[in-house]
Amino acid sequence: MPQEPAFPWHIGVFDAHCHPTDIMSSIPSLPRMKARCLTIMGTRAQDQDLVASVADEYGVKASSHHSEWSRQECMLPCFGWHPWFAHVMYLDSSDSEHEREGEAGGTGKTLTGEDKVAHYQKALAPSRQAPSEDDRKIYLSLPDPMSFSAFLTQMKLHLEKYPLALVGEIGLDRAFRIPEAWDPDAESSRQPELTRGGREGRRLTPFRCAPAHQKEVFKRQLQLAAEMCRAVSVHGVQAHGLLFDAIKELWTGHEKPILSKRERKKRGKDDPSITYPSQLEDSDQGGEMGKKPYPPRICLHSYSGTPDAFKQYLNPAIPVDMFASFSTTINLGDAAGEETPESFVQMVKTVPDHMILIESDLHTAGDEMDRRLEDIVRRICKIKGWGLEEGVERLGKNWRRFVFGKGMVPP
Repeated sequence: MPQEPAFPWHIGVFDAHCHPTDIMSSIPSLPRMKARCLTIMGTRAQDQDLVASVADEYGVKASSHHSEWSRQECMLPCFGWHPWFAHVMYLDSSDSEHEREGEAGGTGKTLTGEDKVAHYQKALAPSRQAPSEDDRKIYLSLPDPMSFSAFLTQMKLHLEKYPLALVGEIGLDRAFRIPEAWDPDAESSRQPELTRGGREGRRLTPFRCAPAHQKEVFKRQLQLAAEMCRAVSVHGVQAHGLLFDAIKELWTGHEKPILSKRERKKRGKDDPSITYPSQLEDSDQGGEMGKKPYPPRICLHSYSGTPDAFKQYLNPAIPVDMFASFSTTINLGDAAGEETPESFVQMVKTVPDHMILIESDLHTAGDEMDRRLEDIVRRICKIKGWGLEEGVERLGKNWRRFVFGKGMVPP
């Protein structure tokens, strides 16, 4: 077999979604990696400050071209609350913008006792009007629910401190079951290098977080991203219709008017208020010029829906600049060295060239992350019919537009 061409790391490879703060001992390897920049997610209480601390040491300082960054500048921070942990948050009926500013609510009070039981009765599915004793034991063993308005206050402070930060990882997940509480007797079996708060091999309860509760947690973070004009990295598992509808609710009434070629010709001149299909690839959808009720840019990370489900995002009237990223970790089940499944080939072909990103979705930085990034880039280039250098250049340009927005960086 002919040898594959050398991989052009020198052009710049960008990981659109990863979690190396789950293993903090891997963080010092960041500036030594072949990948030029990692987009590092926050997901839960335990990792928000860790992401911030990594940004203090390795964060990109300016939205200039990556050739102007120091080698120490090799990550962008993201702050958000993952749907796997949405059940831990309670939503005051009066939660609103002013509470996030600290004028009311947002006190950080946690729920205990019967208030805690009542919260989990409402936030978990299947819901129980009259929970059994076993249900109550599970409810009471779970973390004390926290104020989501208080979290949003802290999240906004992080976004203000790091002006290039994104919102993520947020989204919806209908498949994930809530893990049982950690058994203190199993403390000696915990992996000390792992950041606390993940599943860590715990058994699963019969409960999932109710879709309505997840959706509210998701939408309020989208609204904060809109307020701060930040891009968003979105998780969606077995919830692609609900996810689309939740985002659509924010942009409804702000769709871009589209003229056909015939209508445009009839007008006889360009109308700056109209977006034409030929302009879409290079348009700054979401606009840094003024705040909108929806985020400017959204990436559907490790997109797992069907091509038909994705096509709803291709409507040129959508004012959000949409992207989809892919990883071997999720989309290919770590199928390194194996043939690319036809289903994945068709999915990648469905995503327009200017909307596609790559990611590792790994929980540790270093050589393995580089290996998986190279693997997914090679596969996408083959599917798209791109040469490696052309593909890496295109993917880098897409990443810069996703994280910074059009017009903020040189091409």
